[in-house]
Amino acid sequence: QVQLVESGGGLVQAGGSLRLSCVDSGRTFRNYNMGWFRQAPGKEREFVAAISWGGGRTYYPDSVKGRFTISRDNAKNTVYLQMNSLKPEDTAVYYCAASGITQILRRHSSDYDYWGQGTQVTVSS
Repeated sequence: QVQLVESGGGLVQAGGSLRLSCVDSGRTFRNYNMGWFRQAPGKEREFVAAISWGGGRTYYPDSVKGRFTISRDNAKNTVYLQMNSLKPEDTAVYYCAASGITQILRRHSSDYDYWGQGTQVTVSS
């Protein structure tokens, strides 16, 4: 069973950085591709990043490419999201999620089976 808990959110000024963490308390973390999503008030959940089970492949939408970096440490059952050059439009609740292993990393929330509770990121202008 996968149980995900995010941390690391907070308030930061535009141009600043934050690193989010997501820990899986289960024993099967390395059996999943992992993703980060975000949801702002009144908007749909948006794909932010994905990483393969071994960490060798990553995938980002254009909106965060070059600013955000996803990584994972399977020994610690943890996936990270390093966010640099933050903008006010990055303000949202950020969620980590786990999906079954696939060759193509997924960007649709329906492809992910397990979700954390979310952590708030607020970027002030």
